[in-house]
Amino acid sequence: MRRIAFAALATLATTACGDNLPTQEEIDDAKARVERLAASTHQVRGAFEMLGLMPVYTCGEPRRSFLNRAVEGLSASVTCATFRVQAVDAVTDSVVVSFPSACDVHGLRFTGRAVLEYRGGEDLMEMKADLRELAVDGQTLQAKVGYGTCADETRLFAEVEGQVPGRQGHSFSINSTVGKRDGLPIIGGTSLVFDGPGELTGPNGTDRITLTSLEYEVGNYLPKEGTALVETADGHRLNFAFQPVLWRVGKVEVTVDEKDPVTVPVVR
Repeated sequence: MRRIAFAALATLATTACGDNLPTQEEIDDAKARVERLAASTHQVRGAFEMLGLMPVYTCGEPRRSFLNRAVEGLSASVTCATFRVQAVDAVTDSVVVSFPSACDVHGLRFTGRAVLEYRGGEDLMEMKADLRELAVDGQTLQAKVGYGTCADETRLFAEVEGQVPGRQGHSFSINSTVGKRDGLPIIGGTSLVFDGPGELTGPNGTDRITLTSLEYEVGNYLPKEGTALVETADGHRLNFAFQPVLWRVGKVEVTVDEKDPVTVPVVR
């Protein structure tokens, strides 16, 4: 993606279906915003991937037995990390995951440590993870992630905020839940789908964002499918449509207000 020439922007008009095209200034602005968005959602994916290192609790199994078995398997497969089970109280155990040095998992580099707390078991399990001492690709996460299971449904959430990687003066906050899609595991599979609202804040104000069914393949920077709606601080609406055919070449379709869509490259 780094090799995609910026000169390609000059030819974007050929990808539109009409004459109501955005200006070059609007295209450049949209490109900068989608790159900040991609850098931010990549951090949210990192939070979910951290959660996905541990298998989802198996309902009906004693909590400590599940954790001991899970940690034993992970210690053998993720050798750059250490896993330790410790008791918190009568109904709660935690797993401390430490990365003594940089550890690459699913295309992400983890450093620091995370504490995963499991409360309940068998009929109802709640898991919450504290990721404040964890860094993903060099960026420290201010994140709360977790799930509840065994009570008719499994729900998974992530509240992540921090500085936008590589974009000085810009910050993000995203409150995401896992999208419901048949055939995909909640965590720990090869795909991850999530939805949710958020904000991107910079020198020119705060943009509101809405993520819908963003699907990530393990190890990839951009989402493969899904949409992101950005309502800018100055009153514009930008719709970013991620599509498999564009994902393969590192591009996204952008619609500025009611104008014709164009495609732009996204540089990491």
